[in-house]
Amino acid sequence: MDAFYASVEQMDDPELRGKPLAVGGGGKRGVVSAASYEARVFGVRSAMPGFTARKLCPDLIFVRPRYDRYQEISSQIRKIFFEYTDLVEPLSLDEAYLDVTENKKGNPSATLIAQEIRQHILDEVGLTASAGISINKFIAKIASDYNKPNGQKTVNPEEVIEFLEDLDVKKFYGVGKVTRAKMYEMGIYTGKDLKSKSEEFLTQHFGKSGGHYYRIVRGIHLSEVKPNRERKSLAAERTFSENISSEIYMLERLENIAEELQKRLKRSKVSGRTVTLKIKYSDFTLQTRSKTLPYFVNDATILLETSRELLYQEKMKNSVRLLGISLSNLNTGKKNDQKKEKEEVEIIQLRFDF
Repeated sequence: MDAFYASVEQMDDPELRGKPLAVGGGGKRGVVSAASYEARVFGVRSAMPGFTARKLCPDLIFVRPRYDRYQEISSQIRKIFFEYTDLVEPLSLDEAYLDVTENKKGNPSATLIAQEIRQHILDEVGLTASAGISINKFIAKIASDYNKPNGQKTVNPEEVIEFLEDLDVKKFYGVGKVTRAKMYEMGIYTGKDLKSKSEEFLTQHFGKSGGHYYRIVRGIHLSEVKPNRERKSLAAERTFSENISSEIYMLERLENIAEELQKRLKRSKVSGRTVTLKIKYSDFTLQTRSKTLPYFVNDATILLETSRELLYQEKMKNSVRLLGISLSNLNTGKKNDQKKEKEEVEIIQLRFDF
């Protein structure tokens, strides 16, 4: 989807249309979750501090995220996907892979299917989407960014090698800033430069990822579209407008975070066993503390109590700017034990209810 969160806000509020918009916090500690294309012209990007975004675009309008609404729209879009294929692998609320080799419409052209799906989303939901079409997930992912917003790009089988050779390595999905800098230092600027290196060379300098880079630059990516892709964890966190050093204040914040996480867990119909407390200090150092419980939980009370225990586990190193709680070791994919796990969760919840 194109600037999904921001586009939803502009769709729901006509007064925001055509204006530079950021979803997130615009305060001293706020962070941009999404930026409209009008804001991106000024250099505003997701994950950017709110105060930086305001400097770049003084007229920037900030709105608070409404995740329930985004989830609602995402579900509508996903239903459209399933009209074409059952092989849908969601990556997030606004992005998914679709395998349309064999599709419900009997259409032999993936390019035409992508056009039809995008038009279907626009007609039914009111939002624009962009698509990348190719022989595997890796190339389709790269292609999906080419003609945004409201566009698509097809990389046909005979075009794959030339397409990859001409790319700057920074556009290779999975090559981050650190790896990109390292490649540049080695004289690897394009896919063609990367392709000139042996697998042994790449493995020596990039570890296991080296073998991955060796294959993808040759158009080899064997990962299938997995419709039952398991979620690894769920989390909620807050960045504070002022640093806090009082553990009492931290517990108050953790209570709100635990309640938000409970909503997300129940909305996703999952529970988990491993609770992790995330602490970011005022000097930006990050610390995590985890505890694995003997039962599956998705209740705010238990999340809070476990987080409280983790908070007191060790003395604070400094004042705190961010706290977060995540739950992992989820019960997704354990179909044979679902009934037992459900009973365990219900028992634990009842204990706390009484």
